[in-house]
Amino acid sequence: MGSGEPSLAQPDPATLARWREVAEAFELPGRWLSSRPYGSGWINETLLVEREHEGRRTRWIQQRINARVFREPARVMENMARVTAHQRAVLEREGARDADRRALRLVPARDGLPAFVDADGEWWRTFHFIEGASSRDAVASAREAGAAAEAFGRFLAQLADLPGPRLHETIPHFHDARARFEQLVAAAKADAHGRLADCRLDFEFVLAREGMVARSEALRGRLPERVTHNDTKINNVLLDDATSEGVCVIDLDTVMPGLSLYDFGDLARRAASPVAEDERDLAKVRVDPRLFEALVAGYLRGAGAALVAAERDELVFASQLMTLLLGMRFMADHLAGDRYFRIRRPGQNLDLARTQLALLGDFERQRDALEAIVAKAAAASS
Repeated sequence: MGSGEPSLAQPDPATLARWREVAEAFELPGRWLSSRPYGSGWINETLLVEREHEGRRTRWIQQRINARVFREPARVMENMARVTAHQRAVLEREGARDADRRALRLVPARDGLPAFVDADGEWWRTFHFIEGASSRDAVASAREAGAAAEAFGRFLAQLADLPGPRLHETIPHFHDARARFEQLVAAAKADAHGRLADCRLDFEFVLAREGMVARSEALRGRLPERVTHNDTKINNVLLDDATSEGVCVIDLDTVMPGLSLYDFGDLARRAASPVAEDERDLAKVRVDPRLFEALVAGYLRGAGAALVAAERDELVFASQLMTLLLGMRFMADHLAGDRYFRIRRPGQNLDLARTQLALLGDFERQRDALEAIVAKAAAASS
């Protein structure tokens, strides 16, 4: 798996020794050379491991599962093992020659299990490194947006026939808009850190959109349940370094039962706007119709016949819903004292929330034009 450039931060000797111990706990060829932080993830700790084998360097990705977020790591790993094995079976059935680039491959620990639990009770896993591909923290073009969307659509289609049993819910109620709404209201009522006064207008903006929450509840009873990724940020797709084609979907901790709308909507709220997710100048926060069109076309192309008409009809609402939902999550975490997201500066959660709410406002203003884009793309793909 590849996901970005390594961090240049130098660990202390005890940390380095721990990383080496973790690296040696897996069935990796050759001798260990180094381990160092890698990528820009918000939740798990990710390391790039280099080894020497038969005179050449090999690279591997190791991750420590954040047990505060994923409280049952064994279930996370069970889901991941099933999903990646099924993807590879689908790719083999399709005759793909580059299956090792198209799906993650878990490397077993030396005891044969898919993960290693260290002396502190921390869970670690290892993947092969996908060479010649990398992630983007922001889309640089409509072409990249479409490629990422196609990869996520293809991911959904690959898992459409995943045999039972039903996957575990690794984070219960993760995209349950009603639960997120109630969490935000509870955090605002408690106001444990005295932060509500600074974001009361933002909070009232959310309260005024409770009708969207009710609509999402109705859709859960009408649309088919899928195996969904549930965290479809642009940097969770590796793009080919030469062609910018979507190669592999990564970060599978949140793969579980859900609606296709969650995946498209979360991607659109992140990739349809050309600004940073925590942009402070809200005047810059807007939906780019060109990017949105590329996302719709790419997702429909990747998912193909796996999507039903009722799902395609709700893509604009999905974008609005997931933008609201993330806004609620960021704001609730800000009010609760920044306990979930690994923020990099004080106040970042509130900036993240405000960016989502500003983007939601623009999704609402452009709704008719965006619905026309979806209708045109759906007609072209049918």
